[in-house]
Amino acid sequence: MEKILITLPLDEQQKEEFQAAAPDAEITYCKRGSETKELVQEANVIIGNVSPKHLDGAEQIKWIQLDSAGTEGFCEPGRLSDGTILTNATGSYGMAISEHMVGMLFMLQKHMEEYYLQQKQHKWQKLGPMLLVEESTTLVIGLGNIGSTFAKKMKALGSHVIGIRRTAQPKPEYVDEQYTMDKLQELLPKADVIALSLPAYEDTKGIIGKEEFDLMKETAVILNVGRGTAIDTDALCEALYRGKIYGAGLDVVDPEPLPKMHPLWNAPHTIITPHASGGYELPATLKKIVALAMRNLKKFEAGEELENKVDLHTGYVKRS
Repeated sequence: MEKILITLPLDEQQKEEFQAAAPDAEITYCKRGSETKELVQEANVIIGNVSPKHLDGAEQIKWIQLDSAGTEGFCEPGRLSDGTILTNATGSYGMAISEHMVGMLFMLQKHMEEYYLQQKQHKWQKLGPMLLVEESTTLVIGLGNIGSTFAKKMKALGSHVIGIRRTAQPKPEYVDEQYTMDKLQELLPKADVIALSLPAYEDTKGIIGKEEFDLMKETAVILNVGRGTAIDTDALCEALYRGKIYGAGLDVVDPEPLPKMHPLWNAPHTIITPHASGGYELPATLKKIVALAMRNLKKFEAGEELENKVDLHTGYVKRS
């Protein structure tokens, strides 16, 4: 009998729908993070994230559907057995995270976080010049679902949008210019907004460091919603405290959680949220993930090609 382990937070109706999609399977539900190695090792199909370390030696697993877009830990050599299919949740997070990015950007550019603090102090004082999105230049580093959705929003707001992709591809209409990573240092001096939505792979680690901050405008705002490791934290602190850039909106940092006494907490013009822009904080995000998992389960049972198949060598979804 096929054994399916699901770590998604489903209601009773959704559980019935998953059972109906695989009527002959034995389905076990557990909360993400509470799964045991034994449960993982017994499963043939896993829907939702589990600890990657639990997968070592699990040769019976045929397919894993992640609830994350990132695949860190799952693509390490030898982690998955030959023939195991890995799919991720690319396409589920763009709506929620891109709005979070726009919110942080406007808060910083319009002094909203500072005005809120003044309000609590019953203080009436103007804080000086503001920054503008319209007629600005936005550099989006990483044009996956999240970066692309943010790029569309910024273009709609009147910003000139430049995109950077990992590999050369046809330019979509929602970016005005498109390049690969080798052009990063050439593009940074042009950008008013630098937005990162990158996974934590070796080729993305520390791509923004002291040298890159030195190239940025003093009025530049940097946003990071991918993984904190994409930015050198020490270099970021220096850039903020010394006024090399205007500000930072960070939903991810390195390390996480940020230690209580870390200087980044008190950096000027900085907004930090606890990796909260994705996840299930927006019910529509969970709805998208559940719908994707359901479509893929039906396809898996029918022997059809699955959506969002991951290339285990790169960690990214395979291009069709």
